[in-house]
Amino acid sequence: MTRLILSIVFLCLAAPAIAQDRPLVFSTVDRRPFSFEERGERTGFSIELMQLIAQELGREVRFQKADSFSEMLQQVSSGQLDGAIANISITADRETEMDFSQPIFESGLQIMVRASDTSSGIWGALFSYDLLRAMIAAFAILFAAGMLMWAFERRKQPYFDQSANKAMFPAFWWALNLVVNGGFEERMPRSIPGRLLGVVMVISSLFVVSVFVAHITASLTVEAITGSIKSIEDLEGRRVATTEGSTASAFLRSREIGHKTFTSLAELLEAFESDTLDAVVFDGPILSHYVATDGKGTARLIERVFRPENYGIALPEGSVLREPINRTLLRLGETGAYGEIVLRWFGRP
Repeated sequence: MTRLILSIVFLCLAAPAIAQDRPLVFSTVDRRPFSFEERGERTGFSIELMQLIAQELGREVRFQKADSFSEMLQQVSSGQLDGAIANISITADRETEMDFSQPIFESGLQIMVRASDTSSGIWGALFSYDLLRAMIAAFAILFAAGMLMWAFERRKQPYFDQSANKAMFPAFWWALNLVVNGGFEERMPRSIPGRLLGVVMVISSLFVVSVFVAHITASLTVEAITGSIKSIEDLEGRRVATTEGSTASAFLRSREIGHKTFTSLAELLEAFESDTLDAVVFDGPILSHYVATDGKGTARLIERVFRPENYGIALPEGSVLREPINRTLLRLGETGAYGEIVLRWFGRP
């Protein structure tokens, strides 16, 4: 009996040590540059930080990739694993189901659009291809009309009485003044064909000026309606998307902005690359990394952060790891080790 009691006591005392020795298992997902697989090894800012934390705690850590972000969080809230790390935003709703470490990265939601989605304002409207084509056609008609007037009037008045080569610009200038001024301020045609042509040009000038003004007005109106995306307000009526269950989706719903959701970030970016989306709303650092790598030249990021967020390490509620991890994070910040990791992955301390 004494031996049995001693065995039980020994096992009870040894259990924490045995638990302490076992590797920590953390769930994660693919989220460049925070967590991704490269040459068969899991790497990224969050992965490297968690490895350093585990090392400071004297523990080994292993990473288990989840198929989706929601699955990763469910594994934590259900206590299946020791925790999860990636780009996990700390929110009030998530705090009701799990615990979080101190923030490990300051982030925020941003908008990504196509690189070609730019606004040129009034100059873009004035120098659009359609307007340029219309102006070239108008100048050609004015030149033809001026030369026709030269043919009618060259023996009737001195202004037109010169060779064709020398009359080209004066004839064009006369036609342009007629259309702009809408009447004959000088050099009224004297021949019957010239007067008929002049009347046609005066009447036509009223329509030409009206069409020109209407084109500019329409171009500016279209620019105002379909111009480039600059803010959240510009997303109304656009093809917007993010990942399902993300803080970006919750944010868009709170702003009553219709959007499509994708199961994974890879699917979201694939849809963006296929030009089926106008904008992507997601975590700024991840979009920034995409714009600088795979999306270089085809995507651009709206600089403004629309909703600041903090990333943290997700832990099961009441986890004994929370305090040790928080103390380690503080220590890594004080020694500069945390700043070195940030500099290595984001180019800024």
